[in-house]
Amino acid sequence: MFPEAFIKRIKKQEYIDSKELLQSLQEPSPVSVRVNRDKWKQSPLDSEKVPWCRDGYYLSERPSFTLDPLFHAGVYYPQEASGMFLEQIIKQVAHEGSNLKILDLCGAPGGKATHLSSLAGKQGLIVANEVIRQRTNILAENITKWGLSNTLVTQADPSAFKNIRSFFDIILVDAPCSGEGMFRDINVVREWSEDNTILCAERQKRILMNIWSALKDNGILIYSTCTFNPAENEENIKWLCGKHEAESIRINIADYQGITEIYYKGVYGYGFYPGRIRGEGLFFSVLRKREKEFLHKNKLRSGTWNSLSEKEKAAVKEWTDLPVNNMMRDGNDIISVPYDKDSYLLLTDSMNTIKSGTKIFTRKKNDYIPSHDLALSVYFRKGIFPTSELGLPDALAYLSKKDLNFSVPYKGWNIVAYHDISLGFIKNLGIRINNYYPSHWRIRMNYEKPVDNIIKWG
Repeated sequence: MFPEAFIKRIKKQEYIDSKELLQSLQEPSPVSVRVNRDKWKQSPLDSEKVPWCRDGYYLSERPSFTLDPLFHAGVYYPQEASGMFLEQIIKQVAHEGSNLKILDLCGAPGGKATHLSSLAGKQGLIVANEVIRQRTNILAENITKWGLSNTLVTQADPSAFKNIRSFFDIILVDAPCSGEGMFRDINVVREWSEDNTILCAERQKRILMNIWSALKDNGILIYSTCTFNPAENEENIKWLCGKHEAESIRINIADYQGITEIYYKGVYGYGFYPGRIRGEGLFFSVLRKREKEFLHKNKLRSGTWNSLSEKEKAAVKEWTDLPVNNMMRDGNDIISVPYDKDSYLLLTDSMNTIKSGTKIFTRKKNDYIPSHDLALSVYFRKGIFPTSELGLPDALAYLSKKDLNFSVPYKGWNIVAYHDISLGFIKNLGIRINNYYPSHWRIRMNYEKPVDNIIKWG
């Protein structure tokens, strides 16, 4: 099943029990989710806690995420458990929730970005970047559903961050790699080759060099891959330390059985090997920057921060718990942004901005059209708009953009909810109900039979 060159290497590889690993890679992948506690206080029934993540849970079987309205509402995110160890790294090397500026360089589809959004706190800033333009759409969608309003979504090559010096407290590089940790997927196995592992290692070096100057002095670089290959892991970290002044940080893993500490020529790494841990294969390493950038002031383009009118400010205060001084106008859109004017100009001038923040409404003459971002934001004030609580069939009809056959007692803008969690807006015109769920997000899966394989909560 696995490439001969891969088997030959891991049999000689330090820290790995090749027989145990190969056996585990032929077993089904564990299923895990991370719950959004800003929206939901319950826990999945018939589940077990992920030991290193306070809101992570292993499920006993894989449910239908697509046909679960709570998934679309941002109540939880299906995330591989090994990646949730990011939480322990942030807790040990940074002050959680202390106005951190964090870059998630390779952010799609959004698992680590939404996790960082929760860890950074209300005053933090997450820049969730993705190199591949097509993948930014799902990243922006998942950030919107999570609803914490502290994240900017960008699409840029890592080289663009050379223009932003000493800006970020933490940079996460979840680097594109040869994918050996995902070998439970036969398609990943088929794509593997020795030549590709070499190409991946060289690309990772270029990425690390490109983003180093964007990290503050004493800032933290978190490097991760989903491969077991030392050339893409600890050897790359040692190489970077030879190019720059950096301190390898040792993470305390005493409370977590199965994680393997890797020591290589003065640098530490952490291996998550199937068979020892309940998750996919992963590697983490953490560095602290120990060199001062030359005095350098980031150049800002000339631009204006378009302020709101008093009437618009009043609407924002009525509809949200977000600070008015973090609001700006982009054309006819009123947006809550998680940064100051200078940061906004610096970031948006350096790269393509996909999502500037949380859109509150669009002004159309004298009307304010509430946005889907607003409906999913944790800062949206309940009770401002009438709410219709939907059962599962009607909720799925709404999320599929089908004709809506339920009755709505109030005309105008209404929220539709499922288990008291907002799904989005509708508008009751009296003679019909307009469905404002984003068309490009709609459920396309056919579901004729009653849906019963979704997560049960308690």
